[in-house]
Amino acid sequence: MIKKIHHVAYRCKDAYATAKWYEKNLDMKLVLAIAEDRVPSTGEPDPYMHIFLDAGMGNVLAFFELPTQPEMGRDENTPTWTQHLALEVDSMETLLAAKARLQENGIDVIGPTDHALFQSIYFFDPNGHRLELAVNTALPGMDVALDEVKWDMLEEWSRTKRAPKHAAWLHDGSYKEMFK
Repeated sequence: MIKKIHHVAYRCKDAYATAKWYEKNLDMKLVLAIAEDRVPSTGEPDPYMHIFLDAGMGNVLAFFELPTQPEMGRDENTPTWTQHLALEVDSMETLLAAKARLQENGIDVIGPTDHALFQSIYFFDPNGHRLELAVNTALPGMDVALDEVKWDMLEEWSRTKRAPKHAAWLHDGSYKEMFK
């Protein structure tokens, strides 16, 4: 039924500053800006600026600046590491170059973190949204091994609310020996 994600939208503090930040740090170009005084879907009076950024391969990241709404916050009951947007890069070299670029621009970066299937770096945009850049590093057979245990893991989790160990190799390093 679903063809692809048309766009993902977040709130931002300043649409202009957000567009400039994404262009400077992630080479994401501004492709569209829409401003209205009323919300088209509801008719509510609520002026906004809606910007759309090119995230590559037809993917679009969008933001809303909402100047009449209370200052934006975050879900205080959810840890900051949980809600994030992961963007794929093409190589480890690109990932490391992005890390260096971000750090040169004064942005704190965590990683690379080895997730076996991919390696990632993590950082925050100027609106407080956590971002991840990831490069695929999966070895042959990993996808099959994970596919075989996915429902068993989910069912065990559903019963116990404890992390099943079916795929512990993802983060304990043993994948290096298992998938040569």
